[in-house]
Amino acid sequence: MRLVLLVASTFWATLCTSAFYLPGAAPHDFKLNEQVAVFVNALTPKLLYGDDDKLKSMINYDYYNPKFRFCEPEGGPVKQPESLGSILFGDRIFNSRYDIKMLGDNRTCQTLCTVEDVTGEEAKFINDRIKEDYELNWLVDGLPAATMKIDTRNGDVFFDQGFNLGYYDTESQDPPSFNNHYDVMFKYHKPTPDTFRIVGVLVWPSSIGGSQHESATCNVDPLMPLVLSEVQNQTIRYTYRVTWNESDTSWATRWDNYLHIMDPRIHWFSVINSIVIVVFLCVMVSMILFRRVSHDISRYNAIDLSEDVQEDWGWKLVHGEVFRSPQNPMVLSIMVGNGTQLCAMVAVTLVFALLGFLSPSNRGSLATVMMVCWSLFGGIGGYFSSRVYASLGGTNRRSNSFLTATILPTVVFIIFFILNLCLLVAGSSGAVPFGTMLLIVLLWFGISSPLSAIGSYFGSRKGSIEHPTRVNAIPRQIPPGPKYLRPLPAAIIGGILPFGATFIELYYVLTSLFASRAYYAFGFLALTAGVVAITTATVTILFTYFILCAEEYRWHWRAFMTGGGSAFWVFAYGIFYWVTRLSLDSFSGVVIYLGYLILLTMVDFLATGTIGFLASYWAVYRLYRAIRVD
Repeated sequence: MRLVLLVASTFWATLCTSAFYLPGAAPHDFKLNEQVAVFVNALTPKLLYGDDDKLKSMINYDYYNPKFRFCEPEGGPVKQPESLGSILFGDRIFNSRYDIKMLGDNRTCQTLCTVEDVTGEEAKFINDRIKEDYELNWLVDGLPAATMKIDTRNGDVFFDQGFNLGYYDTESQDPPSFNNHYDVMFKYHKPTPDTFRIVGVLVWPSSIGGSQHESATCNVDPLMPLVLSEVQNQTIRYTYRVTWNESDTSWATRWDNYLHIMDPRIHWFSVINSIVIVVFLCVMVSMILFRRVSHDISRYNAIDLSEDVQEDWGWKLVHGEVFRSPQNPMVLSIMVGNGTQLCAMVAVTLVFALLGFLSPSNRGSLATVMMVCWSLFGGIGGYFSSRVYASLGGTNRRSNSFLTATILPTVVFIIFFILNLCLLVAGSSGAVPFGTMLLIVLLWFGISSPLSAIGSYFGSRKGSIEHPTRVNAIPRQIPPGPKYLRPLPAAIIGGILPFGATFIELYYVLTSLFASRAYYAFGFLALTAGVVAITTATVTILFTYFILCAEEYRWHWRAFMTGGGSAFWVFAYGIFYWVTRLSLDSFSGVVIYLGYLILLTMVDFLATGTIGFLASYWAVYRLYRAIRVD
């Protein structure tokens, strides 16, 4: 217990002291000529908005990677404190050399630095990153530097986070040009005559070639861009120009320009489509359960139990087998326990998101809340696992408690470690530091595991569920059933409808995970998650009823697989997304994408499989409790 308290207190202290941007923090009021700090973040590949554009890399690079030859601040770069989620999402924030003061040096050309002897190898590295559509990421007062763009569908102006490292025309095949000049516009709001608040940061990068030793004028000549030579050394001069623009946008609404939904009609179409599917399924299940099943129950109960000969038919034939212990009850109960823990984590995370605590202004908050919730909900997983295991006839409860607490974190950590190793080999700044990995291990095995053991203890004390029918001593012979009710076809068919309710939002989730775009449509995501849960439960109940009517009483594993059948389609859609939206040439990029896709598929399988199993267990229990059995 002391270890748990120590780890919890250590993590809480780290979370509170390392947050780069806290939710609900008071705005920073700048004074005239006060220093405005510009922080630089990792360079990330960009997925453009064209239908034919593809993401060309999965690797993030540190801003001060020696091969980029950016200007370093005096005394060297200083790493800024970050939250756990910010680190996991690949943020690597440092200070910069930019000397900017509030309302100072307006429209004045400034030379940041001049870098000598850029080698051909470094130039090739930079040119390759330009061809892969990498972009720079700055942070000013918690706001990302952005590029102003126009939505061609409706003409709305919005701020797209990040700005290009350079320019490369794939059609002309001309050498890429490197952006060494930045026109920076700071939008500010005046709450009082003497205070200023930054409400927007826009950057227009450009390439200025010619002599890099003369005095800078910041005049851009489109016919003379800076092209880095890959065969000889050369010099790069970095310049910038700051413009101050007063805005009516208040500090409270400054993120509205950044959080732009490209086409909200697509999200609404997804939600309406999902709701129609749910209504259709609920009506179908209701007709089966309240008409067909009620009729069957009334017919069964009308039979006089004192008669010597009783004729059973349909699902009542297996009343003495339906609660027989399935194969591998240990594995099934562990998966159900971890699935309930995941469902609780997702539900609470979505609640926090809907309340506004997980907005993009709070960097890394989504991953932080998910990690904390997973750790704190270990007791839920242990409780459900132990109760299900006891109800399925399991007796080795200590092994169940230990494996529930350790097996999923161990599998996830092994996959995560392999992916992190690939990032290290590729030289990516997105590789998680050793200290952060140690903190994750402490969270899982120092907080989640003890809480899981406590939950298992209370679940064991509660005991198994008392089933309404007895199990026959001799198993009943199972007749051949329809092919579509076999485990694999049933899982694939049953997963179509839940996947159909979510595949549109899945595109935006994958784009957010792999293309460095902020996801903020949590309202649509919460509605979709609710629809998926209801759809999964109703489809699984439907298939379980069909299985029992076919005199197949081994429904436990089939219910879990049918509920988790949407994971098959999620993985298939991930492969489709790879083919249509990604262009990964490196082996490390392919391994990283497939690794994270496997993790996403595994999480979906456990969560939806658990929903299907518990819904079927409830339906089977209610069904057989309603009949009279001799």
